[in-house]
Amino acid sequence: MDITELTLIELQKNLQRQELTPEEVLESYLERIHKLNPKLNCYLEIFEDSARKQIQQLPKKNNRDEQKLFGIPIAVKDNICIEGQITSCASKILQNFISVYDATVIKKLKEAGAIFLGRTNMDEFAFGSSTENSAFGPTRNPYNPDYIPGGSSGGSAAAVAAHLAAGALGSDTGGSIRQPAGCCGIVGLKPTYGLVSRFGLIAFASSLDQIGPLARTVKDAALLLEVISGYDENDATSQPATPVNYHQEMEKIDIRKLRIGLPKEYFSGGLDSEIKQQFQNLIKKISGEVKIEEVSLPHSEYAVSVYYIIAPAEASANLARYDGIKYGLSHPEASDLLTTYTATRGTGFGPEVKRRIMLGTYALSAGYYEAYYGRAQKVRYLIRRDFENVFQKVDLLLAPTMPTPPFRLGEKIADPLLMYLSDIFTIPVNLAGLGAISLPLGFSSEGLPLGLQVIAPWWQETRMLAMANYLEKILNGQ
Repeated sequence: MDITELTLIELQKNLQRQELTPEEVLESYLERIHKLNPKLNCYLEIFEDSARKQIQQLPKKNNRDEQKLFGIPIAVKDNICIEGQITSCASKILQNFISVYDATVIKKLKEAGAIFLGRTNMDEFAFGSSTENSAFGPTRNPYNPDYIPGGSSGGSAAAVAAHLAAGALGSDTGGSIRQPAGCCGIVGLKPTYGLVSRFGLIAFASSLDQIGPLARTVKDAALLLEVISGYDENDATSQPATPVNYHQEMEKIDIRKLRIGLPKEYFSGGLDSEIKQQFQNLIKKISGEVKIEEVSLPHSEYAVSVYYIIAPAEASANLARYDGIKYGLSHPEASDLLTTYTATRGTGFGPEVKRRIMLGTYALSAGYYEAYYGRAQKVRYLIRRDFENVFQKVDLLLAPTMPTPPFRLGEKIADPLLMYLSDIFTIPVNLAGLGAISLPLGFSSEGLPLGLQVIAPWWQETRMLAMANYLEKILNGQ
């Protein structure tokens, strides 16, 4: 038996029956990581020694109810703080920054018995859709190393897809969990804003960021979500909610009673013909089981424009703290305060980070704030209201994850606008604060993964997971 071939749920059962030991599982994953990571560049750092120490600290007797992830190897995106480990956001400006505390999601995973394999590569400060903007080189798609794995959580997605982790954490600001999940043929879940604590997540755009799981199956993602979700007093945006046993509760949903909407704006001329065809084939298969109707989200065409005002504006404010004074990089040759700022930020930030800081600073500047940021917030409200109206008619939405299959490394890096359009189907969900999940739809004619999104109303993750689990079975021929 190849241990790394087992899903997270399968691993959980084997470990709880003591048919496998945590040591056996860890060593199998480390062996595979050492073999494949030099080619794929999923991990920026492997926590080999600390992972073994974590196993030694596990209780000798495993209680399934108390430690749902006992001995399960998990990868963590490099913008989520783990005490005593470097958290660099794949940036030179933080390449030697060691976190002094655990993010809330890390605490929850530790309490559940998870073992941390390492920190995964990403677009610098999560600014990107391809994981090409990392200061430490791009991550490659496990299905074809000449192609992107998606971004910004590309390292986490590729690690799960290549069986270099049983599951992983990512962050999603405009699609950065779902889009790489779609590119790598796995499951990626962006929770409702406020369901999972952001405490310990290094901020990109605070009104949009959300931590979520990446896994090989819907049930695996559901188990990870139930471990990391819940109220946290350290996060002002965290919402009180009753804990949910998602991977069991989703089985109780009657799929035949659900009304499914297809947003007509997501199936316009910009959608790749192969994705459209496979989507239509799926709809034909399920049309006898669930009620399907076309719906409209009329303001979704403005989502990318709105996002690229709001997100850079919040990013420029959040990244102002990296000034070479308190922590992170400090330019050694700076002679005064102003030179310290400019030299540190000039050498520490990559091109895409600088671009977004400048865009955001401009949008917030005197004389332009109301014309850009203020107006964008008004349109954001209209986008949210579109979803409110639609969810009075249907229970869930189905849509493609990306408008195209994964593209070649370097193909869009010189054209920011073309790159930004990769997130056209994921961005509206973040602007509205909704929950959504991406799962594998199939493959392109070139053998590259394609993704399908299930979008749910606020706080309806159980319903969303139930539909995703049903679709997963249909697509797998079960």
